[in-house]
Amino acid sequence: MKLGIVGLPNVGKSTLFNSLTKAGAEVANYPFCTIDPNIGIVPIPDERLQILANLYNSERIVPAMIEFIDIAGLVKGASKGEGLGNQFLANIREVDAIIHVVRCFEDTNVIHVEGSINPARDIETINLELIFSDLEILERRISKVARGAKNDKDLAKELELLEALRAHLEEGKLAKTFSADEDGAKLLMTYNLLTSKPVIYAANVTEDDLADDGESNEYVKTVREIAKNDNSEVFVICAKIEQEIAELDDDEKKMFLQELGLSESGLDKLVKASYRLLGLMSYLTAGPKETRAWTIKIGTKAPQAAGKIHSDFERGFIRAEIVNYDHLVQCGSFNAAKEKGLVRSEGKDYVIQDGDVVLFRFNV
Repeated sequence: MKLGIVGLPNVGKSTLFNSLTKAGAEVANYPFCTIDPNIGIVPIPDERLQILANLYNSERIVPAMIEFIDIAGLVKGASKGEGLGNQFLANIREVDAIIHVVRCFEDTNVIHVEGSINPARDIETINLELIFSDLEILERRISKVARGAKNDKDLAKELELLEALRAHLEEGKLAKTFSADEDGAKLLMTYNLLTSKPVIYAANVTEDDLADDGESNEYVKTVREIAKNDNSEVFVICAKIEQEIAELDDDEKKMFLQELGLSESGLDKLVKASYRLLGLMSYLTAGPKETRAWTIKIGTKAPQAAGKIHSDFERGFIRAEIVNYDHLVQCGSFNAAKEKGLVRSEGKDYVIQDGDVVLFRFNV
């Protein structure tokens, strides 16, 4: 899973990136501190893996991973060359979703590029820059398709779609709110438009607003209302606190979170929001060599889930032996779960469930 981090300068983007990745991206109180994109790959926290590894005496644990890409802060007019321009947006065209960091706190010591705190304005500024970047892509495609559209019905149909989408974007609307038929929707996916990607708003607050998850913060309320209207996710975070948490070991982290009245870290919140937004889940495999989490789309059938491990597993799929994680832990071993009739043998039409511990049988 790849997530791109965007936002105005000085909203806490790089601080959040540091806390999530421990990558040590430079953080400074001036615009355009981030020039080259920062990239960090982070294991997804999953307490089940260590418990399974202990049951199976696994040599290693392999969690699912998230790749974060932090690009330079965008400003109004970036698409016209203001600030550093929008050349860095190309770095996040391949991401699965966009994390949009929005400043929801007052602090006279941290300058705001617009001179005041206004989440609705800030979100609109970033959205417009993403729209302008998408329009550049569309203009190039329209220019190319128009040349052959007179003699090719498919290209003529595509040109009609492109021009309708261009008009939609020029009204300040996002590509993900554009209506298209099934064929048109498939075509739109190939353009890889930034405004067609799912968005998770990271509402960056002070430590005081963390305990009630930003419920009493008017700026956060604004962000939640915007997210509700465009089917996005929101998670409340204090990037500064997250950076402190990132320096602690697991036991210290739990204690620190308890002291703050929190049950989970920002990374945990982000993972849950990402999985919900993208329709993802994890299944597990375990054995003496390794215990591992595999990320798949909700609704994936057993052969395709097996294909995540290796194409041979999908090609030669025979069946999947499946036990629920909780049942397995309660029984203490796979064999004990089997004796109690809790291990099922499932065929090609079985839809993998979150938390399934799976052993695939295949023959190539």
